[in-house]
Amino acid sequence: RHHPRVSPVSPPHQHLIQELVDEGEVEADVLLAEGPAVAALAHREQVALYVALDDVAEDEPELAEAVCENAKRYSRLFADAVHELLPQYKEREVTRKDVLDVYIEHRLLLEQRGRDAGDTRDPQNQYPPELLRRFELYFKAPSTAKARVIRDVKADSIGKLVTVRGIVTRVTEVKPMMVVATYSCDQCGAETYQPIQSPTFMPLIMCPSRECQTNRSGGRLYLQSRGSKFVKFQELKMQEHTDQVPVGHLPRSLSVAVHGENTRLAQPGDHVSVTGVFLPLLKSGFRQMAQGLLSETYLEAHRIVKMNKSEEDEAGAGELTEEELRQITEEDFYDKLASSIAPEIYGHEDVKKALLLLLVGGVDRSPHGMKIRGNINICLMGDPGVAKSQLLSYIDRLAPRSQYTTGRGSSGVGLTAAVLRDPLTGELALEGGALVLADRGVCCIDEFDKMLEADRTAIHEVMEQQSISIAKAGVLATLNARCAILAAANPAYGRYNPKRSLEHNIQLPAALLSRFDLLWLIQDRPDRDNDLRGAVGLSWGRRELWGQARGHGACVGAVGL
Repeated sequence: RHHPRVSPVSPPHQHLIQELVDEGEVEADVLLAEGPAVAALAHREQVALYVALDDVAEDEPELAEAVCENAKRYSRLFADAVHELLPQYKEREVTRKDVLDVYIEHRLLLEQRGRDAGDTRDPQNQYPPELLRRFELYFKAPSTAKARVIRDVKADSIGKLVTVRGIVTRVTEVKPMMVVATYSCDQCGAETYQPIQSPTFMPLIMCPSRECQTNRSGGRLYLQSRGSKFVKFQELKMQEHTDQVPVGHLPRSLSVAVHGENTRLAQPGDHVSVTGVFLPLLKSGFRQMAQGLLSETYLEAHRIVKMNKSEEDEAGAGELTEEELRQITEEDFYDKLASSIAPEIYGHEDVKKALLLLLVGGVDRSPHGMKIRGNINICLMGDPGVAKSQLLSYIDRLAPRSQYTTGRGSSGVGLTAAVLRDPLTGELALEGGALVLADRGVCCIDEFDKMLEADRTAIHEVMEQQSISIAKAGVLATLNARCAILAAANPAYGRYNPKRSLEHNIQLPAALLSRFDLLWLIQDRPDRDNDLRGAVGLSWGRRELWGQARGHGACVGAVGL
């Protein structure tokens, strides 16, 4: 038996790693009732072990810093230390064994029977550690490490443990990925093991055993899937938040490779924080030669945390002070909340109350199996210059989960979902559009009247059924789009014409209008007194901002026109 071996390394921290694991400092998030996390790994009651670097830094700060600088290497060292301790914590046999367990036990028995009596070598040394190791080890970034923007993760971060925040735009299906390839020779019957460290590899062809080399029989190797080891693999596509993109730049994306127990933790549209190792994508054979000196990069995920509801918001959700409780009981509390929406915009009190209800939302109900949505769809129809786009922009910034798009800049596929070919597997995959990414949030569509009719019909199902049905290129799927739609549009002739009927001014299909719960018609009627009050309010707000920028605080005085 032969397999490529990794040269042994003995860094100065290897002894410290062994002591930390042996003393029980390295434990998972949840300890089982039977004992520590290492005992749970030995009995297969737990698969993943998360090492908190904050606990490591309390005893050995240099070791924690070294892990952040070279996470790929130290993950193997930690895994080797945990693997050596598993026999000490194993009190009973595993309840359920799989094919790989039986395969390894059978090979170990054959190795013990066939070796000489004076041979004291451990038969497990004949096998790669990746094949014998039946657990996963991940690192939790220290609390002092700040989350980065995707564009800040550069070449100097390769090999380091980084934390990146973004929004998930695409998720592939979970598929088995080979980590150890097992071959058998057709001449001598010897088995060869090949650990795989990258998504692509060059399979072995000629048998490297001593018998074939001595006899020069030229034995060929054949892959045995039964003796190979596979793990779950999934690829995520992350994109920068809209507030993280500088002015005049396009949002950048990053590929995330997810293995094992970290799969199926994120869906398209989720705001996530991913901790992982930033690595180059290594290729083999002629692909590497054609690639030249350039290399694509990806993030090998160690921990995925959803950021839709932050821990601070969840912790403080049920804690209200006496002053806040008193304000809630006041009669004008609803008016105060509504007036706090876009306070720099004068007037539109009723519109702001409707937008407040849109942000709060309702409750989905299913009487007798018929689903009734709880989200509110609102359309702001009005003359130019009545702050429709400003209200949409403010709601987009205020909502914890939102997407902003325009009518001319959006297509039906961009709003719903697109069928793209995955560059990694070559298969067709779904990539969610703006409505899918705004699931359980708000989707703001400006210039709704400028959208093409063919693209506008794509949101009919979303507005009523809260889902998107896709049947393209053999891909049949239903995606959730449980979002409230806030649209802004101008009348058919630019401004509202009171001499024409309401239908002629709006000119939107009746099937689409019936799906809007509120249709606001905002007119810019010439009124000297109302315009004067609006000008005074606008000037007062500008003077306050100018005074604060100059360091003088709020300006005191009256505006006379």
